[in-house]
Amino acid sequence: MSQPATRPDPPQLLRVLGLVFGLSVVVGGVIGSGIMRAPGVVALGIKSEPLILIAWLLGGGAAMLAAMPLVEAGASVPRAGGTYAIAERAFGPLVGFFTGWLSWLQYTASNAFISVVFGEYVHRLGLLQGLSTAAIACALILVVAVINWLGTRASGASQSIASASKGAAFLFLVVVLMVSPRAPTTIAQVAAHPLLVGTAGVAAVVMAIRVIYQTYAGWDAAIYFSEEVERPDRNVVRATFWGIGLVTVLYLLVNVAVMHVLSPAAIAGSALAVGDAAKVSLGAAGNTVITAIGLLSLAAIVNLQIMAASRITWRMARDGVLPPWLAAVASSGAPRRSVALVTAASLIFAVIGNYEAIVKIYSPWSIGAILMVCLAAIKLRVGEPDLPRPWKMPLFPWIAIGAALVQAALIAVVVADNPMGGLLSAFVAVAPLPIYLLFAKTWRRQAGAL
Repeated sequence: MSQPATRPDPPQLLRVLGLVFGLSVVVGGVIGSGIMRAPGVVALGIKSEPLILIAWLLGGGAAMLAAMPLVEAGASVPRAGGTYAIAERAFGPLVGFFTGWLSWLQYTASNAFISVVFGEYVHRLGLLQGLSTAAIACALILVVAVINWLGTRASGASQSIASASKGAAFLFLVVVLMVSPRAPTTIAQVAAHPLLVGTAGVAAVVMAIRVIYQTYAGWDAAIYFSEEVERPDRNVVRATFWGIGLVTVLYLLVNVAVMHVLSPAAIAGSALAVGDAAKVSLGAAGNTVITAIGLLSLAAIVNLQIMAASRITWRMARDGVLPPWLAAVASSGAPRRSVALVTAASLIFAVIGNYEAIVKIYSPWSIGAILMVCLAAIKLRVGEPDLPRPWKMPLFPWIAIGAALVQAALIAVVVADNPMGGLLSAFVAVAPLPIYLLFAKTWRRQAGAL
């Protein structure tokens, strides 16, 4: 009697990434151009050097607390797709779709903006002057897409190398600044950024706190690769917390080095405080060094964002909340169709996007996704008390509630700063929901047939 034919399991992502990769995506995802600008904004509101360092230390602590709900939920639901997978488990496919869309959209829009800034940095070095910044941005996106197309090992290794190089570059800069003499006290204050002119008092302190918190953004990156990291129940937890710790130490060192060269009063309001300190130490070469570090940082972030965004759509398609054809995986572990989708969207943004508008409207999307995870962690703890939890946040549910309130407050601040941008952000966020509601049953049926 013949045995009934069994349907082969669909291709899966490859579990070939380790703790080093997890650390690289957290450190590489957090450290960007923000630390170059932030010290000048912070010094505008906080005048004391010890208080500035305490503020940055507290920023790292706040990131640790905000990460606790995400780490608990992410270790309990070790699936690719990050915030989508957690929200879907807690609240169902509709809320999961909305959360995944927010995360994917933020990564894609940010990718375009960062790539264009990369093009501007290339021009600042005097290179490729015959090409537009948009053309350079598209070239970067395509190069990174090819690396991701090759497979998980190639994209993972490139991220680890880029993040390690970025960290080494910042440490090199710290050493250079620390061995430099302090600038004369008579040095003129650097020109304040136009957006910061007139900011003083309580408003300046609030802006300093907000900028510090935003400079730590990106600490959630490890959970997007839970189906590719070995021992995700342990390594996602370690990568997130250790990564935040490493970033905190590096941020403290950068601030100490900058204030070794220039006083807080000298950098207050600067649009690029680290660059100003480098110019004092290295002269004209300082601008080249800072620009080169910026190029490295931006390229690493683009690689990470294409990797993470493609995992979101892959998992959503595998669950039937997106068309199942996006769930294809090559033998190398690359979700190539999902990589192609995020690449195409990033290219479109880079070519025709209004970059100032993109920056103004995409902030609520990433904050909203973290807010959903904070709520999901509470829902899962209450609704599924027997779910295995390799790591449990202390003081439940207060840390999760506090983290959720912080995210909600940040959204309120962003929208208050730019009401029209907030309205547009909300419109874009909900725009695809009718399409999902129309095709969801068909997608799920097709996904179940795979």
